[in-house]
Amino acid sequence: MVSASVKDVAALAGVSVGTVSNVLNRPEKVSADVMVRVQSAIDKLGFVRNDAARQLRAGMSHSIGLVVLDAANPFFTDLARGAEDRAAQEHFTVLVGNSNEDVERESAYLDLFEQQRVRGVLLSPVGNVIPRLEQMRRRGIPTVLVDRQTDNLSFSSVAVDDLAGGEMAVAHLLSLGRRRIAFVGGPVSIRQVTDRLSGALKAMEMVSDATMEVVETESLTVLSGRAAGEAIRHRPAADRPDAIFAANDLLAVGVLQGLMLMGGVRVPEEIALIGYDDIEFAAAAVVPLSSIRQPSALIGSTALELLLREAVAEPGFEPSQVVFPPELVVRASTLA
Repeated sequence: MVSASVKDVAALAGVSVGTVSNVLNRPEKVSADVMVRVQSAIDKLGFVRNDAARQLRAGMSHSIGLVVLDAANPFFTDLARGAEDRAAQEHFTVLVGNSNEDVERESAYLDLFEQQRVRGVLLSPVGNVIPRLEQMRRRGIPTVLVDRQTDNLSFSSVAVDDLAGGEMAVAHLLSLGRRRIAFVGGPVSIRQVTDRLSGALKAMEMVSDATMEVVETESLTVLSGRAAGEAIRHRPAADRPDAIFAANDLLAVGVLQGLMLMGGVRVPEEIALIGYDDIEFAAAAVVPLSSIRQPSALIGSTALELLLREAVAEPGFEPSQVVFPPELVVRASTLA
């Protein structure tokens, strides 16, 4: 079935196309009688205005693109909600894309958002995308990096201090007397993973008799964490770590499952475990997980605020790098 057009509405109402346009966009310019005739024609034909096409013709959109690393991670769900709530206050909508930690998918979403001429993009990048973002900016589409700090101060970013968070997590494990630490996370091409690992290694420098091994995973998912946990469980007891720092809570949940499967390893008695993000699943795990908390919704809303300020060329606007402090949340997985 072919959708009714503006011309169809104008013909049925007995007015010009320009008059229909005024009814839709500038109703104060038409009489009440004309308004009723045009609205009646719209209702009869089932006409639906094409806002996307209208915005493209105007070179302006009321949509914001958001690309996250993993849409299945509740951290990014909360981040998106924070961005959406702030966008709604300014009558913008947020279109969410999931890169799934894949560079090609990330690039495809940036292509799509650029083609749709979104007002701006919020991006949690997989790798180095600064050259691409500079190109988009030249074409009138600004970007704010989320959950990622950047050394390029020409771009705004909103994140938590992952170096401090990694250091905080391992310092907590060391304070409990744990000395054989394992870091579980990956891929290391993701900046958040490398920053959390760097912070963890910094904490290790303070204790001379402590050691750390790195167990790299293919992704930051429950399944990857479970595989790592099962591999550690199958080692001889003397070869296991006595504490694990997982790069995010989904990994930590998986590690917990892998360790405790068939009653294999007790947490925290044999192995203490801490994650990162403090998603709702952390507190609800069979052994409630200690974690490093990030203000996910606040990261999203702050990033959206910065993006809109740049998009409307607010006088005096300068890119900002907002870094929130992490918070240690201690639960049963590190304290018996």
